[in-house]
Amino acid sequence: MGSIVTRLILMVVGYAYPAYECFKGVEKSRPDIDALRFWCQYWMIIAVLTIFERIGDTFISWFPMYNEAKVAFIIYLWYPKTKGATYIYMTFLKPYVSFHEPTIDRHLNELKTRAGDLAYNYWQRAAMYVQARFLELLHYVASQTPNPPVVTQNVTTRDQPPAGGQIVEDEDYHLVNEAEALEEVPEGYREPLVNRRRAANVW
Repeated sequence: MGSIVTRLILMVVGYAYPAYECFKGVEKSRPDIDALRFWCQYWMIIAVLTIFERIGDTFISWFPMYNEAKVAFIIYLWYPKTKGATYIYMTFLKPYVSFHEPTIDRHLNELKTRAGDLAYNYWQRAAMYVQARFLELLHYVASQTPNPPVVTQNVTTRDQPPAGGQIVEDEDYHLVNEAEALEEVPEGYREPLVNRRRAANVW
């Protein structure tokens, strides 16, 4: 047989058909406990074979009729007249697992603890990495945002007096520099103007 055809037959007789039989057994109004126990034994053996198959295929897959032998063995496991799954389970798998069950449980608990610690450490590192990248993104966005323009207020002569004089406000509310005002008045009129403004309480 061709390799592709053999693998297709193996998937049908080794996985599809047993899965369908399990479905029928589970969905019965009154499940058959013996049938369910048999299919549980079958799937345990398939799990063990799958593990060893990953290693064995590398070394013995070149044997003639290797795939055909696997198909025949799978059929032997569930065929009603042989029920090889029950025989292999009761003869080999159950005694071995029962003898080593405490050791297997201890190793499984240690593995669960290590796996939990490892998963927590990876989760913590991933969270810190995401947080750091998020802060970098916020910093980059903030650096790319333009600053608002600074509004400067023009200072007029009304708010800021010229140097060297005193700010006075006349009747029109204009600011006049005292020194510049006196310099513009002729010298003969300067003193009477000063006396007049003092009398009017302008200065």
